[in-house]
Amino acid sequence: MKPLLSSFQEPVYAAMRVVVGFLFACNGAQKLFGVFGADSAVPLMSRIGAAGAIEFFGGVFVLLGLFGPWAAFIASGEMAFAYFLVHFPQGLWPIQNGGERAAFYCFVFLFIAARGSGIFSLDGLMSKKR
Repeated sequence: MKPLLSSFQEPVYAAMRVVVGFLFACNGAQKLFGVFGADSAVPLMSRIGAAGAIEFFGGVFVLLGLFGPWAAFIASGEMAFAYFLVHFPQGLWPIQNGGERAAFYCFVFLFIAARGSGIFSLDGLMSKKR
């Protein structure tokens, strides 16, 4: 059976990459700049500050599709690290320990790392110029 939107796979993938990158960058901006409802910015030279930098810049790179697979791979690793360091000790299942978002981002970024930036990306634009 042919998927319902099979002729739109590439644009839908690009839209997913852009939206996920934007949302991830917003998480990082919240930590780094104290915006989007955060009480204040976190110290840059802390574990949460490092996470904020990976989230902000990794999200922007994924959104733009600039070094997308590398940025996504690093972001996936950060989310796996966050899950096992922060959430897993609080319970076995993500629904119990509040780690659903970390697990979700981890596997979406792993997929982007494996799949590449796709169309409507700076990586794609640069590869066409070669």
